[in-house]
Amino acid sequence: MHINDQRYIPRIWQRILEYWSIPKEQPLTDDDLLPALGMSIIYSLAECDQNNCVEIDKVTDLIPKIIGFTSFRSAMVNSEAQQKVLLKSSLKVLQRLTSIEGEIGITLRYKISKHPFLLRNLAEILGDSSSNNQELRRLMAGILRNLAIDKDTRQEIGQMKMLITRLMKAFLDSNGSFSSNVDCLLPKVAGQALVMLSSENSHNCFVMLKELDFVNKLKNMILIHDDKYIYVAASLLRNMCLHAQHELTESDLKELSHTLREVLERIIDAEGAELEILIGLSSQICKLIPEEFAQELEHGQIKRRFIKRLVDALNANMKQNAHCPGIRRVILEQSIYMMECNSRNAKCFNEFRMMDSVSMVEETPSRAEKYMFFLGDMGFMECKTALSALVDRAKELISRQWLHDINSAN
Repeated sequence: MHINDQRYIPRIWQRILEYWSIPKEQPLTDDDLLPALGMSIIYSLAECDQNNCVEIDKVTDLIPKIIGFTSFRSAMVNSEAQQKVLLKSSLKVLQRLTSIEGEIGITLRYKISKHPFLLRNLAEILGDSSSNNQELRRLMAGILRNLAIDKDTRQEIGQMKMLITRLMKAFLDSNGSFSSNVDCLLPKVAGQALVMLSSENSHNCFVMLKELDFVNKLKNMILIHDDKYIYVAASLLRNMCLHAQHELTESDLKELSHTLREVLERIIDAEGAELEILIGLSSQICKLIPEEFAQELEHGQIKRRFIKRLVDALNANMKQNAHCPGIRRVILEQSIYMMECNSRNAKCFNEFRMMDSVSMVEETPSRAEKYMFFLGDMGFMECKTALSALVDRAKELISRQWLHDINSAN
């Protein structure tokens, strides 16, 4: 039976053919399509039930075989046309398996990340000039983003600098003109992968800072008012400040100061995860360049409004959730840096009853706040500073100013 004879092609195989747009000069046989059909079934099983993922993990050599299809030199592939089909099928399955929640997700990510040739295969695809399929790149970025949840894998990916530089190219070279939704998603997913890779990892931050005008490019992403990228750019800037501050040049710090007005204005109206990201960035800018931060608040005449916003946001987020587990933490950090920078700021915090809000945080600790982010109900990347330590420091600074005001009055 010839594969192009439409009367005999099972419906699911026909969908695969249409999806992949196989060139007519390279017809595929039924046997050629069997692995793609199998991976399509695996994808569907993994998508609908975690118990299926447990069974997938138990199948001997299944994951290594799927990873084997990501190689340009796979002995399991008969033709270039089949390679294109199996490459995309394998990347889709791997992205799905690496995004699974719970303990089985940790197990699958570990097993996939430990394959000796996976990162090499991904690097080859990213570095191949003929591999210009945007969806392939998006799938690879998604896999790297998911694998980077693990500290050791994050470090291993960073050692293969080509992966980071190619992700940066996909993220930074977007000019806003996309021919499809898939193309539009590539920069965002690549940016998310960079955020994960730069989290709690100074080495990867150093690699990113070697990109010419990296901080300036991130600043521009924030200033162009494009919500697709502003929060990814803000997260990256925060990580640079946190983990590579000694590598930031005077020019970089100047670019950071230029983002302040936009960031502060957005904080006034943002909520949830977006608010956590923006305050996380503004707190680091305040810590690195406190004078410029204070000047922006004074010149914009928004200091009292900004402090009130911080107190209101703290009060509004006494019940934690997985979408923004660190929001109370970043608000406390921002408040502490402002009071350390200028003790008179503590007086303003007192006027808005910040002590009551901090005391409420102290009385409602949450295990969720120990982690930077969640996948399902499982937290990852435990924070180094306990929330209780931030509470103690904030109360100390507020009390010190309160006592100073009393003594001054007497």
